[in-house]
Amino acid sequence: MISVYLDYNASAPLRTAVRDAMVEALGSTGNPSSVHRFGRNCRAMVERARRQVASLAGVQPAEVVFTGGGTEANNLALAGWSGARVLVSAAEHDSVLAAAPEAERIAVDGDGVIDLAALDAGLAAPAGGRPTLVSVMLANNETGVIQPIAEVARIAHRRGALVHCDAVQAAGRLAIARDALGVDLLSLSAHKLGGPQGVGALIVADGIAPAALLKGGGQERRRRAGTENVAGIVGFGAAADLAARELCDMARLAALRDDLEQSLTRLAPDLAVLGAKAPRLANTSCLALAGLAGETQVMALDLAGVAIGAGAACSSGKVQPSHVLAAMGIDPRTAAGAIRISLGWASSQDDIDRCIEAWQTLYRRFRVRAAAA
Repeated sequence: MISVYLDYNASAPLRTAVRDAMVEALGSTGNPSSVHRFGRNCRAMVERARRQVASLAGVQPAEVVFTGGGTEANNLALAGWSGARVLVSAAEHDSVLAAAPEAERIAVDGDGVIDLAALDAGLAAPAGGRPTLVSVMLANNETGVIQPIAEVARIAHRRGALVHCDAVQAAGRLAIARDALGVDLLSLSAHKLGGPQGVGALIVADGIAPAALLKGGGQERRRRAGTENVAGIVGFGAAADLAARELCDMARLAALRDDLEQSLTRLAPDLAVLGAKAPRLANTSCLALAGLAGETQVMALDLAGVAIGAGAACSSGKVQPSHVLAAMGIDPRTAAGAIRISLGWASSQDDIDRCIEAWQTLYRRFRVRAAAA
């Protein structure tokens, strides 16, 4: 059976050029902190990757702090301010919500877009002399909905707050320029770009200094201790370089995504496209059918050779009720029937056709059982 992979938002396949770059790096001996030629060679590889990641994010290389992934980047951004008052959107990734459990949550509308008036009102409340940090993701991992980050930053800075943006899902799918977004801190992750898992970065604007989570040596300008993961970082750099070059492919993916949604909603008029009225990533579709569990859909399509997602893929392999859809006001029965289909550079019309065929077979069985009940 030919397999179709349509779960890029969970983790993109490792790019061939990325793997080759990592294999070459794995053949190099040395610690990047060593001053001999072996160490200098490893340091050169790390710094080349830093420039590649910086270029993708539109920042200076010195602002790139390599981490062990997007989750660590979010934790460094959120937990690096002792006693700070934190405001987050209600639709943030779990790694943001868990990093700041006491954060004030700002409501989102029915399409998952943050309520800017509520954010402004929340920031107007006295902070008691504490520093204030706002964290809003650029694009949602479940729905693909894009947030108005530049306006969020304008509101927050007018109120004297710093701004963190989780851009893990958006990088490589939207053109990112940190200055245009206006944020102070920006999280990235390699494996959403076709790089390796377990490596990410926090972009830290000049003059901003969150406290380090990992303490020890002086790596990453004392912002993240520990010997650098040279091969992983090299892979991240190669993936960032490819992603920056291939942003033009998003128009093709948007056409495939639209074809998928139109075909499935013709088959099932009761199928909801969540977040459809808001700007979305070109590659992401969140679909929900009340009465047909998302987990059932994932397993049925997997048996048919098509890999999709249901909710976020960060809960030990288990599909959990989506706090994102709850924040959007989606009723629990519909939310329980949500799936996420996410495309990438290798996605083709044949993949979409296979997905439509597999889902149509499942839907017909569902309608027969519903009619007999």
